[in-house]
Parts: sequence; C-alpha cells; structure tokens
Amino acid sequence: MEVIKLRDEYIKLSQALKAAGLADSGVDAKYAILDGEVKVNGQVEYQRGKKLRGGDMVSYHGHTIRIEAQT
Repeated sequence: MEVIKLRDEYIKLSQALKAAGLADSGVDAKYAILDGEVKVNGQVEYQRGKKLRGGDMVSYHGHTIRIEAQT
C-alpha cells in the first residue's frame, strides 16, 4: 500500500495517481479515471479533479493508495 502524506488540505485524484507512480503522466491518469478504472473509497470515480483528503483510499489495478492528513 502506498501512502501519500498531504502537504495541503487535499490532493486531486489525478495528482495522487502520478505521485504514487501509478500513472506516468497527467494524460495517463485522466484516461484511467475517465475509463472507470479508479475507485475512491470503494466507488468508481470519474472526476480527475476529485479532492482527496486524509483517510481517503484510492484503488487502481490492484494497488491501493491511502491519503494521510497533515500532522
């Protein structure tokens, strides 16, 4: 499981996929999201600008990303 620690209040879904190394570019992230391949908290998400906050879980092709809030 990949963990992304927030530096700000939130991170956008496409940015999280890139930060975790699951998408090589913003374009790759965009199409993965639009094709319905990405889930946020168990639900398919189609908004690449979806704001992820601490506690959110993203799953994509068998990989999981956990978003951690600032401490």
